Amino acid sequence: MEPILFIQDLAVILLIGGAAGWICQRLGLSSVAGYLIAGCIVGPHTPPFALVTDIPRIQTLAQVGLVFLVFSIGLRLSLSRLRRMGLGLLLAVAASAGILYALTRVAGSAAGLGNVTTLFVAGMLMVSSSAIISRVLADARITHEHAGQLALGVTVLEDIVAVMMLTLLSSIVQFGGANPSARLGETLTLLVAFVVLAGVVGLLLVPRLLRRMSAFASDELQALGIAGLLFGMALLAQRAGYSTALGAFLLGAIVAETPNRAQVERIFEGMRDVFSAVFFVAIGMQIDPASLAHVALPIIGWTAFALFARVASSSLGLTLTGVPTSEALRTGLLLVPIGEFSFIIVQMGVDSSVVPQDYYPMIVGVSLLTTLVAPFLARNSDRIAAGAIERLPKWASGTLNGYQAWLEKLLSRPKQNTLWLLSRKRIIQISVGMLFVTGLCVFSGRLLEVFVGWVGPNWLFPMGPVTIFWLLLLLAALPPLVAIWRNLSAMAMLYAEIGAKGHAYEARMRVFIEHGLRVLAGAGIAVWLASILPFEESSRWMLYAVGVLALLALVLLRRKFILWHSEAEIDLQSVLSPAAGVPSSAWLESRSDWRLGVMECVVPDLAEYRGRSLRDIALRSSLGATVVGIERQGLLIPLPGPQEILYPRDKLLIMGSPEQGRAAVRFLQNVSFEPEAETDTPIEDIRVEKIDILDTSPAVGLGFGAIEPTRRFGIILAGLQRGENRVLNPRADEPILAGDQLLALGTVAQLRRFRTWVDSAGRPAQ
Repeated sequence: MEPILFIQDLAVILLIGGAAGWICQRLGLSSVAGYLIAGCIVGPHTPPFALVTDIPRIQTLAQVGLVFLVFSIGLRLSLSRLRRMGLGLLLAVAASAGILYALTRVAGSAAGLGNVTTLFVAGMLMVSSSAIISRVLADARITHEHAGQLALGVTVLEDIVAVMMLTLLSSIVQFGGANPSARLGETLTLLVAFVVLAGVVGLLLVPRLLRRMSAFASDELQALGIAGLLFGMALLAQRAGYSTALGAFLLGAIVAETPNRAQVERIFEGMRDVFSAVFFVAIGMQIDPASLAHVALPIIGWTAFALFARVASSSLGLTLTGVPTSEALRTGLLLVPIGEFSFIIVQMGVDSSVVPQDYYPMIVGVSLLTTLVAPFLARNSDRIAAGAIERLPKWASGTLNGYQAWLEKLLSRPKQNTLWLLSRKRIIQISVGMLFVTGLCVFSGRLLEVFVGWVGPNWLFPMGPVTIFWLLLLLAALPPLVAIWRNLSAMAMLYAEIGAKGHAYEARMRVFIEHGLRVLAGAGIAVWLASILPFEESSRWMLYAVGVLALLALVLLRRKFILWHSEAEIDLQSVLSPAAGVPSSAWLESRSDWRLGVMECVVPDLAEYRGRSLRDIALRSSLGATVVGIERQGLLIPLPGPQEILYPRDKLLIMGSPEQGRAAVRFLQNVSFEPEAETDTPIEDIRVEKIDILDTSPAVGLGFGAIEPTRRFGIILAGLQRGENRVLNPRADEPILAGDQLLALGTVAQLRRFRTWVDSAGRPAQ
């Protein structure tokens, strides 16, 4: 295949994809729908000839797009954001996923689907499209209402569900589509172990690396470094037996915990948009438009089921966790569209022959129909929810009201007993430590293969890589093992103190309980290690040697291990601790009586008002809308004053009535294609010139301060040469004499005006 044909294919994909995306945006649809349609147009199934010739290479670029897309999704997630969302929303998403799976099982059984196919269909319908929903909410001006914020929070958490489903389904594919329940527990345990292992190592290393690069590397080098980390993490996940999407998502979530998140988003914004578009176009290329007619009835049927199941499961899940029924139902109506992850799941199922080929156009058709319905549901969600609640049977509304009252009473009780409060932190530390060590041991064989493949089997000395690898693994595993034992010992002492309290032989009973619990803990650790140690990966003598070294290290370096573990724990807590004084985002309740709305607008690069203050554009006095917040380069400026300058790419938060908000957005979207000579001059055009002062110059006898060069001409006088003497940054009262030479800094136009005035033979400045 000639390289020029690949360039031709890429040009066709980007041009047609861009045009189709623009048309869909003009119609109020998501650009993703346009990319899918563009794929159908340029794909090999569209007569009379295929516009794209090198399809395999386009598929490779689509995988790159998938990595960037999932990485950007991970950037929206962080543990601090999860804490702000609260446990209730997390439980609601988990409950809704379980409810939707149960409904899909019933529908799949009625349709005659097998267990594996049903699980794939549930995965396709379980996750909404965050890109489509955010666009629909913005167009409906309800992003900052309670239901809109709930919907955005649910989409973030559903991304986690999607990654877990991808991992589970990829494991099923590896087992050839075997019964998914047979190894479900083992698969999920290994998944959590891998996530903890990669997450802990990433949180310890990535923030330090990003700080170093921010201080000493340019944006170009930072982009190269982060891209290398991204593809390396995706490769690591693939080598561990999971999807590349899992590695990309994990790195995005790790970067989201650092102060560099906004910078990384800015650096990768262009690449993400281009390659993500290629990914969706590649999805569309695999659809035969003729096959849509054959699956028209399944598309309609599964679309109807998706509308019902997604609304019902999301609404019920939120209601079960205490969200008022009206808000829960309204939020469920906003969560209808499916998209990105559904395409990834169906692609994996079709490529592995686990699900039929017809499911590809079917799920794309379902996505398009749910996307078409979403704007109507969003605009009328308040009215639909109110009407549905009014038509509820009395027994149903009474049950819901009784449950809400019971849950409110339950939550008002005193929370958590003393024993749990004292044990909670140690239980979390033990769980994380055990998962970390489990990940090290379970995935050690694959890590060893990669290491030996890099350096060779006899690097440094015979069996050198194997010996070095196991020593490094030992050093990595011993500190958390020591911490696990210390936490278990502390908990044994605590439980013995509480259990023996009030006993006739309290002291003896306390010692007996403590030692008994320690014996049980030691036996449990032994059984656990025996089940995860990689006995099959090395010869017996190597395991014996590692065991002896472990015992010696525990005796000689126990305090050092405790210190290392404490330092690592402090580093993790510093990364994961929420910023002080950052409250959770407040929700704007629906104010239909006030007709008050909050909407967002991004300042275009060529905005007519760029570089001007809020006072100059007079948004409130002319249109009645108010700018209540500005997000600039990841930093929030709350309640900006009238002197605040607006710059390109600023994200404005605008408050007002729906009419005022729409008028303000239309005004703020106005662009000008005539650059202003002063403000639009690139920084590269600023220069330094020497200007001679003649006897007839009006500047003779004036002080530097009297000229006011910055205000009158926009330049800076940086220096003065008088004879052999040179003065940098002269004082304001320094007089200018004939024969002096001034060092002026400014643009070409500014320096020309200043030189014209200097040479004007005594005429006043214009």
